[in-house]
Amino acid sequence: MTRLLLVAAVVLAMACDVSAAAKLDVAAVNNAQFDDSEAKGVSATVLKAQILLDRARFSPGLIDGRAAENFAKAVRAFQAANGLPADGKLTRQTWDKLVATSPSPALETYELTRKDVRGPFTRRIPARMEKMARLRRLGYHNAAEKIAERFHVSQQLLQRLNRGVGFRKAGQKVLVPAVTRGDPPAGVAEVEVDKGARQLRVLDPSGKVLAVYPASIGSQEKPAPSGQAEVKRVVHNPTYHYDPDFAFKGVRTKRPFTIAAGPNNPVGSVWIDLSIESYGIHGTPDPSKIGKTFSHGCIRLTNWDAEDLASEVHEGTKVIFTGEAVGSITQGSP
Repeated sequence: MTRLLLVAAVVLAMACDVSAAAKLDVAAVNNAQFDDSEAKGVSATVLKAQILLDRARFSPGLIDGRAAENFAKAVRAFQAANGLPADGKLTRQTWDKLVATSPSPALETYELTRKDVRGPFTRRIPARMEKMARLRRLGYHNAAEKIAERFHVSQQLLQRLNRGVGFRKAGQKVLVPAVTRGDPPAGVAEVEVDKGARQLRVLDPSGKVLAVYPASIGSQEKPAPSGQAEVKRVVHNPTYHYDPDFAFKGVRTKRPFTIAAGPNNPVGSVWIDLSIESYGIHGTPDPSKIGKTFSHGCIRLTNWDAEDLASEVHEGTKVIFTGEAVGSITQGSP
């Protein structure tokens, strides 16, 4: 009897999953309405809200349709910037304000190109940095990863939105988040790195928030700087140079080495060099960990947020560090 009940429960759970998956289509997401129930798993309402926040440059980080910490932080920042009670909850008032920011559909169709599916790809990337240095390029593993990053979405959700699609054939049409952000905001005065909130904010001269990105910022062992710095330069598609003086945990060699460029390089697809030696703002090979891990001192964003920030700053842009790192979360990369 117990076994029969267990089997029935499993079948029911699978049926619920199938039902939920069937509802996560273009119509369900684009026509999603405000829902204040506690969403479990992937929600069409949360997914639409994440896409709208991303477009408005209140980045939720990796778009996955889940009401997790980075989503709540993006909602809170959007609320604060729009004069709403900043509790991080998707209220009716917040939803209405967010939907009013953009009339365009949340999901759109994209046709895979030859360049998308051709690569070049780096199918196997070792975990240890010393071994990474042997590779000629740290490219995407495959086309699915490349498309997921281009549209700021988790690979799991991308696959769920496109069941049966192998992402191997040019001409295939796939469903993706419509995350075009438009031109970079004008009048950027400074960048604020909030170590406590694990967030980076872009401000105009009056202190108005122009953009907000989740970030992994230093650690207790290797803290981020304090005070003020300036942007020295922006390097796209950077190589990564390891100095043994960094003494990163897990790196055994005592010799310097260089890791080739590519989006899966330890500093991702862009490096924003700061006036404090060896510190920068950069991308990441693992967007799912942004805001959930510490770094080895630098400020780490998703590749797309780092690239967006790079388009907003220039040589001499002020970078202000505030707060202190809090919590006990996992150590990450540079």
